[in-house]
Amino acid sequence: MDVRTATINRKTKETDIFMEFNLDGSGYSQIETGIGFFNHMLENFARHGLFDMKLTVKGDLDVDSHHTVEDTGIVLGQAIKEALGDKKGIRRYGSFILPMDETLICCALDLSGRPYLAYDLKFTSDKLGLLDTELIKEFFYAVSYSAGINIHLRMLSGENNHHIAEAAFKAFAKALDEASGYDGRIKDVMSTKGSIR
Repeated sequence: MDVRTATINRKTKETDIFMEFNLDGSGYSQIETGIGFFNHMLENFARHGLFDMKLTVKGDLDVDSHHTVEDTGIVLGQAIKEALGDKKGIRRYGSFILPMDETLICCALDLSGRPYLAYDLKFTSDKLGLLDTELIKEFFYAVSYSAGINIHLRMLSGENNHHIAEAAFKAFAKALDEASGYDGRIKDVMSTKGSIR
């Protein structure tokens, strides 16, 4: 089995990002974005997807947190795409319904190579710590388009904003773990076209 890892460096006038990512890890993470709640969400993503991730982000937080969050999504998407390689033998589809106290979040995804985000999370607070809740959508949008993943995130129930955000990151992690996992019955790629772009 090929080692499914990626190392990404991305530097712009707004952010400087370094990421090491392992699809077949153990859930280890070392993350510093400058936004505590965002760190917490990404740590949950790594832990519950059993991905290893080292991430350092230096962003223009003196402006706001938008560039930091969006560009991290871009880099994570690039890392996922690179680590997946030719996608031979993977399940391609994954879904998970994750409960967290009163909150229930569904994530379904397709590693099709075609980006799309259907997003239905409703927050009643503008911020969680220093993270603007509106940027959670921007993060998942950036991951989707950078990795070429069709992502559907649905809130089936929820009241506590922390629970909604955390359950979404965990559900995405579990669905991605399932979709990127190997199935011994699949000898090529899960597509009648013969490729997944």
